[in-house]
Amino acid sequence: MTGTAVAVEGVTVRYGDVLALDDVAFTVRPGRICGLLGTNGSGKSTLFRTVIGMITPERGTVRLHGQPPARARSRGLVGYVPQAEQVDWAFPVRVADVVMMGRYGHMGPMRRPRPADHAAVADALERTGLAGLADRQIGALSGGQRKRAFVARGIAQGASVFLLDEPFAGVDKRSEATIVEVLRAMRDDGRTLLLSTHDLASVPGLCDEAVLLQQRVVAHGTPEEVLTPERLLAAFGVGAGSERRG
Repeated sequence: MTGTAVAVEGVTVRYGDVLALDDVAFTVRPGRICGLLGTNGSGKSTLFRTVIGMITPERGTVRLHGQPPARARSRGLVGYVPQAEQVDWAFPVRVADVVMMGRYGHMGPMRRPRPADHAAVADALERTGLAGLADRQIGALSGGQRKRAFVARGIAQGASVFLLDEPFAGVDKRSEATIVEVLRAMRDDGRTLLLSTHDLASVPGLCDEAVLLQQRVVAHGTPEEVLTPERLLAAFGVGAGSERRG
């Protein structure tokens, strides 16, 4: 598959006097899973928010399939699963309703689901192993099931670029295995996935490539090229034997 799905070029972001991203540049082709790696404070979350257009960089550009983030988002080209959803877990909303939110961009102003929307939701629930929990209140799910529900929302959206911030944080092994299977299937469908993770040991088995970030891009390449002791030391300040640190 040709072309560029994600193009980050010379992106610099500051919060006041704090330099969060410094001349960050990399590209990801369609149909790839790219791991975004770095310590807390390395700029991973800032980069995600910049890619989806929540932050306007001081310098540089982001393009998603050649489109600026705002246009890509309005066209439903990009989906985002944050590390922690700001949700009132006591609110009486069903799992199927949460997943249906991913279809809002495909609906008219009245947001009345059509058969295609219901079909997309059913497919997303099936893929994430939640079909039997469609009518369950979202707050009644386990942490791993909740994460799967928000992944299902992104699948139902139909985005071609999908960002996941720490998708395996706080999930059980069953949910982790399900999410990995879903991400691989999405990649095989031609979607592009950018995911941040602290679990460096999982990167070689899941990701096609990785970006090691420490305000700047320390390395970008295959997991084997990126996860060397020297580069881990540069980004994390530790050797390979301590690679699970924050």
